[in-house]
This record gives sequence, structure tokens and C-alpha cells, in this order.
Amino acid sequence: MSSLINQAFKNAKNENRPALLTYTVAGDSTKKKSLEILKSISRYADICELGFPHNTPIADGGQIQTSAYRAIKNGIKINDIFSLVKDFKKSKKNKPIILMGYYNMIFQYGENKFLDKCKNIKVDGLIVVDLPYPENKKFALKCKKRRINFIQLVSPTTSVLRLKKIIKDSHDMIYYISMLSTTGGKLKVSPKKILKKYFNIKKQNKSKNVVIGFGITEKTIKSLKKADGLVVGSALCKEISKSVKKRQNAVTNVTNVVKRLRNKIQ
Repeated sequence: MSSLINQAFKNAKNENRPALLTYTVAGDSTKKKSLEILKSISRYADICELGFPHNTPIADGGQIQTSAYRAIKNGIKINDIFSLVKDFKKSKKNKPIILMGYYNMIFQYGENKFLDKCKNIKVDGLIVVDLPYPENKKFALKCKKRRINFIQLVSPTTSVLRLKKIIKDSHDMIYYISMLSTTGGKLKVSPKKILKKYFNIKKQNKSKNVVIGFGITEKTIKSLKKADGLVVGSALCKEISKSVKKRQNAVTNVTNVVKRLRNKIQ
């Protein structure tokens, strides 16, 4: 499955650095603003993750919850998110975009209808937080048929046997949750320990791209740069909140954060 996601990792490897993945919530701080932010940060991010705002999140910490609450208050619906991606892809057709959300929304929308829509607007990947392996096998297959990457999640408590199965079934990218916490938490585990666990995952299959997420900020990103990719989300949501509060330009402020993150891993 050769994909834009795979290509992004290849490009980063050629530059001897990890890929930078950003996460923002669709519709935050407004529908228009979230598209502007996405377009602007994609100049420095290798892969953009876009979250579906959800009112009962599972792993999202305070920063992302605040972003989701703002977006829901702005009346953002699934179809608005699809138009947002469509608009983004008009000018950034080679920039991979991953949608991240919860299965309940997909189920209510209709699985096939949702995936066909994703295919039509050129969504590159999907992360469904509450659809674990092996329950996600059928769904992952449906994604593969439409050339959409289904991204499997693994954590520090995933057993070796389970890990082997997940990796075998995974597509172009695996997301390693660095610690048992919600997003945006302080890094409770030393980067050294995180990397040790990370390389145990990599050992299973070196050709798979494995990214690390949770607890990654401007302070911690440099110490984890041996990974294939690093995901930053809460730090960006926090910046949007700060900009809203201070009535500053969120597009400029968030872009500056992403630019600094990128410089730290060059």
C-alpha cells in the first residue's frame, strides 16, 4: 500500500529526522479558522491529523476537550469536517491528512457511507480511538480496499503476542501511546524508557512506521527524535485557547509553535 503517509516518512528519513505529525480539532476555533490553521501549519508538518470534536472523549485531556467543546459550540457537523478536508486538499493535495475520532460517529453516519466519503475527498488515514484490535479487523479491511490507512494503536501494556498480531495486520503507520494517561499530560516516563519500549515495537518489523504520541511538547520533542514520527496535539490546542483568550491571531501563533517544533528535530 504505497501512500502519501508512507512517502512522508520516507522524505523525513531522507532528511535524517522524524516526521512531525500535528493534531488539531476540526472547527476550532471556528470552521474558517480551523481550515486556515491547517493550511498554515501544513507547511512545517509532514502529516496533519484532524480530530472529530466529540462530547464524550476517551483519551483526550483538558486541552483537546476544550478545543472540541469550542468546535461543538460552533455547530460543527461531520459533513462540515468533510468539506474542510476537501478544501484543504484542493491546495495541499500531496499533504497526508488523517482523521481521528470515535467509532460511534462512524457507526451512526453509516460505515460504508463514511468510508466512501473519506475516499472521495482523499482522506489518507483514519484513527478510531475506541475500535481496538481484533474488533477493528473488518473495518480495517474496508479501509484498505479504499486505499485508506487504518492506523492501529499500541501502548506500553500491549503484550508481545498481541503486538505481533497488531503489527502483522497494520497498514503504513502504527501509533504508540507513550504512557498510560490522557493526552496533554506531563511526560511521566523518561524519554529513555519510552524509546526502549518503542524500539521493542520496531524490532518486530522494521519496515513499519511507528510514531509516538502523548506528552510531546517543545520541551520533550528533541529527546524523542529517534522515532519514525512524533505527534503533537495538546500543545497546539493550548495555543489556540490562549490566542482566543487574548484575542490574538491563532493561525500565526499555532504556526509559530509548529515551526519551532520542526526546528527542534531537524
